[in-house]
Amino acid sequence: MLTNLTTLTPEDAEETLQTVTGFFSDLNLQKILTIVLLFVGCMVVMKVILKVTDRAFLRLELEKSLHTFIHAALRVILWLITLCIVLDYVGVPMTSLVAVLGVIGLAVSLAIQGTLSNLAGGIQVLVSKPFKAGDYVEAGGVSGTVKEVGLAYTKLTTIDNKVISVPNGQISSEKIINYTTAQQRRVDLKFDASYDDDTDTVISVIQSVIGAHPKALFTPQPFVRVSAYKDSSIEYALRVWCATEDYWDLYYDLLEQVKKAFDRAGIEIPYGHLNVHLIGEKK
Repeated sequence: MLTNLTTLTPEDAEETLQTVTGFFSDLNLQKILTIVLLFVGCMVVMKVILKVTDRAFLRLELEKSLHTFIHAALRVILWLITLCIVLDYVGVPMTSLVAVLGVIGLAVSLAIQGTLSNLAGGIQVLVSKPFKAGDYVEAGGVSGTVKEVGLAYTKLTTIDNKVISVPNGQISSEKIINYTTAQQRRVDLKFDASYDDDTDTVISVIQSVIGAHPKALFTPQPFVRVSAYKDSSIEYALRVWCATEDYWDLYYDLLEQVKKAFDRAGIEIPYGHLNVHLIGEKK
């Protein structure tokens, strides 16, 4: 079917040429005015359609990049329709025109296959809106703050201030983790303490550190419990909620403050070590 659509025989080309030549040989003022009126009428309809479409997009609050792309694509389609209408009046057979456009479209699509994949991924991202500018996300194997969402690429700013452009085709085909969509996040930490230290005392010290921190939330209630018995220590799990923008401040503050509280309370944090026993040689 594709072969039939995109094959333009010499007979068709000759017939088209003769038709066009005959049209222009009989060209008169009436035909010129008709072509001008057709063109102007199509232009007026094109502007009306584009204006109505733009208003609809503004009401739908579409992303600017998607709005711009659809506007440009619709303009190209309307220009092609205008061209078809004018050429049909001139006498160019539509089958020949469709065949030529089909060949051109196929060649262009094969040449920019990768770009089209990214473009399709960009449209999917802009329509589904898994993130927006300013969100901290993990997408396409890269973590960073979204700087710009384009049609082909999404720009992420990493923690060390590098700007990485990730192809949207890659983003749309992989999982996306958005760390800033929710208003609250949970800080999860684990601490080790010696078997010689009372578990209730260790839990109480950790809870006191949480209770004194201004950025810790108490709804839901913070969680501090024994989570594992390891070879040389007892592991304690800490879970506390905070506002999303306070996550890293609370995370690092708790790491530092729990260690200081353990030191004040005389709680030992075991660390890996090796005991070497020397056995004297028997005489």
